[in-house]
Amino acid sequence: MAALLATNLGATPLLGRGKVRDLYAIGDSLLLVATDRISAFDHVLATGIPDKGKILTQISLFWFEMVKDLVPNHLITAKVSEFPAALQPYADQLEGRSMLVKRAKMFPVECVARGYLAGSGWKDYRASGAVCGIPLPPGLQDGSRLPSPVFTPATKAEEGTHDTNISYAEVEAMLGPAEAAVLERLTLEIYERAARHAESCGIILADTKFEFGKTAEQVILADEVLTPDSSRFWDKKTWKPGGAQPSFDKQFVRDYLEEIRWNKQAPAPGLPEEVVGRTRAKYVEAFRRLTGQEGAF
Repeated sequence: MAALLATNLGATPLLGRGKVRDLYAIGDSLLLVATDRISAFDHVLATGIPDKGKILTQISLFWFEMVKDLVPNHLITAKVSEFPAALQPYADQLEGRSMLVKRAKMFPVECVARGYLAGSGWKDYRASGAVCGIPLPPGLQDGSRLPSPVFTPATKAEEGTHDTNISYAEVEAMLGPAEAAVLERLTLEIYERAARHAESCGIILADTKFEFGKTAEQVILADEVLTPDSSRFWDKKTWKPGGAQPSFDKQFVRDYLEEIRWNKQAPAPGLPEEVVGRTRAKYVEAFRRLTGQEGAF
């Protein structure tokens, strides 16, 4: 089973390659293709995770459908048979891992919702008792549930650097009060619905980040949504505040890289088969538990 690390769609204009996705121009639309690349510590690794791009895409499609009454999204179609004729020769690269989407002017803000304290939120809290300027109760631990979900935006980082948490006031200064309020409302509404569903599947949605854009008509939800790459999913049965929680993502990859004492500088190393297999199994488990589907992986 081989991982797809890069796509090649012939004369189709390639706009760029991100950490995971390849982006192509298709007339007035865009084609997003999720490869099997995996990143850690802000670097893309030499080894991919087979089917990861398919799993991420199918999870996103599930959530787009679930929250479409809360906010419209960028999806035109994910059926390769409905893609333009020029893309049909590349169906083997595109099947299950691609979306034809609307173009939108993207907001320059990562819209993060947190229901639990972890990651950069935990670091902020330890330093200041607050996250993105939002005061939190004293005595919380790494992994604690927050009294209510909070909107904790961040700047969009350049490749190889970290997103930086910012305050709501900074979002207002960037976008204006009206658009800042819309992004906060949508972020928390989507998070709360998704968190309820995940909990019904025995999974905690600790935090997640959304990307929103604007078409001529409206604000839309774009990119990927509520996947293990953009969210912290924890098993409800094993959740115990007081430290880092086992998660449905690239935890095995991070643990391995720490174990070999990689200096977190390019070039990034490859991964042994065992780490690849265990990581893939976690992604598949997240898909199956969240969607109730088996998936062709």
